[in-house]
Amino acid sequence: MALCGLLAAFGACSHDDDNSNAGKTIAEIATSTVDLSILVDALVRADLVETLDGTTNYTVFAPNNAAFTAFLQANGFANLNAVPVSALREILLNHVIAGEVTSNQLTTGYVKTLGKGSASAANSLSMFVNISSGVVLNGGMSNGGATVTAADIQASNGVIHLVGSVIGLPTVVNHSIANPNFSILVQALTRNDQPNFVGILSGSTNAPFTVFAPTNAAFGGFLTELNFAGLSDIPQATLEKTLKYHVVTGANVLSTSLTNGMSVATFAGDSFTVNLTSGAKITDANGRISTIIATDVQASNGVIHAIDKVLLPNL
Repeated sequence: MALCGLLAAFGACSHDDDNSNAGKTIAEIATSTVDLSILVDALVRADLVETLDGTTNYTVFAPNNAAFTAFLQANGFANLNAVPVSALREILLNHVIAGEVTSNQLTTGYVKTLGKGSASAANSLSMFVNISSGVVLNGGMSNGGATVTAADIQASNGVIHLVGSVIGLPTVVNHSIANPNFSILVQALTRNDQPNFVGILSGSTNAPFTVFAPTNAAFGGFLTELNFAGLSDIPQATLEKTLKYHVVTGANVLSTSLTNGMSVATFAGDSFTVNLTSGAKITDANGRISTIIATDVQASNGVIHAIDKVLLPNL
């Protein structure tokens, strides 16, 4: 009931003829809502009010005051003014996607935000939306993402969805964790006898990273092919070199930069070859062929391309 009372202020939970938001822009609705006052202050500081006050349609995932307060405390900022303007601007843009997308139009998969990380000036950040249980963005709060707490607050220039936390700029690790189809890859990366892959791939040393990420089905096929009963049966050195073989350091390689016959040097020290005939494919050091099935999932420190077969280096 308390939530419904809050949402009634937005015209989102009432069944009467309350048209208090009629004709208002996203910026105007936020400005007139007490619980979005820190968001409004942030938009003013980042010079984004005009963007959300025009006629171009946007979808905004709007953190409330409690979400912003928690974000400031967690990141050691005394107040909003302590956040560098350039960083604040990208964080806010990472809550915005182009066009109006209502809750019934959201599907599980990737969307592009207006935010940019340091890895690519051309490719905007990706956001993973999971609607299997509510609407969870980038894996939820524990993974630097958020959950939608109230949806479909209609504005004249788009729609607002309230979220319970500030969405951080995702790393390649955050994106791997957020997508359940990469869960076996995450298990492999975090196996206790492996290097600190999470720390490496979350950081800036050797970044940006390009990760060719095998899906769960790819790992299942890999285990069968090598006659391993499970992930735990793969020898430590074999798993480490195999995982490194899927990572390119120091480059944010987008799909548009791949060329036919291109040799790609990896973190493992071995190379593989890209073949663009009849779709983008990779031939590994053992002549095995994997197909790139999803491209350009942009993170703040690199990019992910999904592949349907685990790549095998020289062992």
